[in-house]
Amino acid sequence: MTSITRNLPWFIREPAVSIIGENCYAVLIEELDIFDVPCLKYAASKGLGLGIVAGGSIMKIPQVMLILTAKSARGLSLPAYILETLSYGITTVYSVRHDYPFSTYGENFFLSLQNILITLLIIQYSGRSRALTSTHSNNTPKLIIAAFLTVVSAYSLYAIPMSTLQALQISTLPLSVFSKLPQISQNYKARSTGQLSAFAVIAQIAGCVARVFTTATELGDRIVLAGFIVALFLNIILGFQMWMYWGQEEEEVISLKEKAAHHVPGQQVDIVVPPVTPTPQGGRKWARKVD
Repeated sequence: MTSITRNLPWFIREPAVSIIGENCYAVLIEELDIFDVPCLKYAASKGLGLGIVAGGSIMKIPQVMLILTAKSARGLSLPAYILETLSYGITTVYSVRHDYPFSTYGENFFLSLQNILITLLIIQYSGRSRALTSTHSNNTPKLIIAAFLTVVSAYSLYAIPMSTLQALQISTLPLSVFSKLPQISQNYKARSTGQLSAFAVIAQIAGCVARVFTTATELGDRIVLAGFIVALFLNIILGFQMWMYWGQEEEEVISLKEKAAHHVPGQQVDIVVPPVTPTPQGGRKWARKVD
């Protein structure tokens, strides 16, 4: 068998060597020594890392689609997304400037881009879905300012001294906390998770678990590792809220209709019902949350 594995074609050998290195390729592939624990852990870490990067490139697409389909960002916290995007951006630039392998931070790059889009969508649809009134304001100036600040922030992170960037990387620990607290608090007060995507939350939990392993295996950077541990804990809280408040939109709709029924005669009241995807017969509303 080893006579075959030692003579694999270049289009198999070269990509494998670039991922797990010459030494581990020789041990695991050529010699078929699957009991070499260090190489086995390293290969598993690399595989997980690439999987996380691939998953991160589409992780928040369902959230974007939920917002665009509903034309509403109800239940999504703007401060939470701004802080989360800043945290992702800092980690991305920190990793790039330390020449870390792309497999150890690539998802942060893709999540930064997706979060920027979601943040702009929240701004775009802000003020369009309220309990008893509907206001359609022009949010174009806000969008332009937000886009400008995003570009300036990205350039500043890349241009600042390394010592300052390292301090900012340490700050991602409290940023991770503060980026999730507004969303957690908003969910708790509303007793609903609104347009928050279950797919994105579950994927983030799985991604954080895998990142704790890959960071500990490949980097040994305690600052980055601590950030992923904190993010994992907070994402688990969001996941618990998704489970606890599942299907609460119907109660909100009933409450709005009851308020409208007692309005003063002659006074015009606009009812804006939060968008809800119809429930499939015989099942829970998976389609609304997992799009």
